[in-house]
Amino acid sequence: MSTADIFVIGLDDGNLRTLELIPDAPQFRFHRLLGIEETQEGEIPIEDLLHKAEEALKGFDGDIAAVVGYWDFPVTALVPMLCERFGLPSADLEAVVKCEHKYWSRIEQSKVIDEIPKFGIVDLDGEPRLPEGMTYPVWLKPIKSFSSELAFHVHDDREFEAAVEQIREGVGRVGKPFEFVLDRVDLPPEIAAIGGQACLAEETLTGVQAATEGYVYRGQVTVNGALDSINYPDTPCFLRHQYPSQLPSEIVARMTDISERVISRMGLDNSTFSIEFFCEPDTGRVSVLEINARHSQSHADMFYAVDGVPNHHCMVRLGLGLDPRLPKGQGRYDIAAKCYYRRFSDGIVTRVPTAAEIERIQDEIPGVTIEVVPAEGIRLSEMPAQDSYSYELADIFIGADSEADLVDKYERCVAALHFEFDDVDDEVD
Repeated sequence: MSTADIFVIGLDDGNLRTLELIPDAPQFRFHRLLGIEETQEGEIPIEDLLHKAEEALKGFDGDIAAVVGYWDFPVTALVPMLCERFGLPSADLEAVVKCEHKYWSRIEQSKVIDEIPKFGIVDLDGEPRLPEGMTYPVWLKPIKSFSSELAFHVHDDREFEAAVEQIREGVGRVGKPFEFVLDRVDLPPEIAAIGGQACLAEETLTGVQAATEGYVYRGQVTVNGALDSINYPDTPCFLRHQYPSQLPSEIVARMTDISERVISRMGLDNSTFSIEFFCEPDTGRVSVLEINARHSQSHADMFYAVDGVPNHHCMVRLGLGLDPRLPKGQGRYDIAAKCYYRRFSDGIVTRVPTAAEIERIQDEIPGVTIEVVPAEGIRLSEMPAQDSYSYELADIFIGADSEADLVDKYERCVAALHFEFDDVDDEVD
């Protein structure tokens, strides 16, 4: 059987490892197209990135079987643009934008479900004020961002004004290149008027966080599974994502139903997706937080641990124009998680765990893989893609026999990881 050449935008070592675990992986050759640094860090010269990727693909001496990606913007936009250019299966760019433009997405969601918060645009150019009918506390965020970048939970006018100022200063990093994509889509007048550098206010949702993940193949929406998103106590920062969800089955069924309806409304097809929710188990209420027109690469190890196949399998199969159905329950563990070991104050990293130390922890605690995030010598507040309230020190992937076993493994890992810092004035608001 011939080998298929698959180009992966932002291919990195960790995800190459999981890609090589998918069924039929020996039949594929994975090629890196663009790097993580140029697609996820600093300024985003999307027009240059598109041209660079087009030239690399045109210069390839062979048949291109698929172009895929698992990162957030601009990768989510580059994939459909490149696939259209080279005649490859992919989602439609307009449907992707409809999911990712937070205001447009809310408008479309409101046409098929009631389970969304109040929302409105905050004027960054004139005199910013809360949209009519909204009261504190609210979340302020750019209409396009990722990794909770420039997302602020505000409780009064002082916090509102400070958040607006930071968003005003930083919205262009993602907003300007997002406008390049918006220019390639036939936008409704009200969305065209807002553009890509705008601020969204949303009422605060309550409950526990969860997510669904799935795909659309030939118009049929399939939810692969539900996951829990557990925060550090009294913070909006993720402690871990765990799969499968431990929520009641009726809550999972509600999330699944809502996912099918909103994804169908967006017109998304030939694509993976993930949707974030707030759930109130006591009342049964389920509310949509955000739609992503991609699967989460952070979940790949979890699906492998529980189901025996990383979720990258769906992305690759869709890129090839094939049915991406996943198996269930064929993995080694009953539950798995990606845990985020964080520090909540700024500092300069003076020591990180050595490779030998990481290897020893992984040998001593079965089912654990650890990826250290900062490099020695870096100031935490200068790391890219951090949320507005904390800094990641390590990503810890865990497979376990129960949730209690999972928590125990995580605590053992944290106790064994040796970081050192020089404290500096904290710049997190």
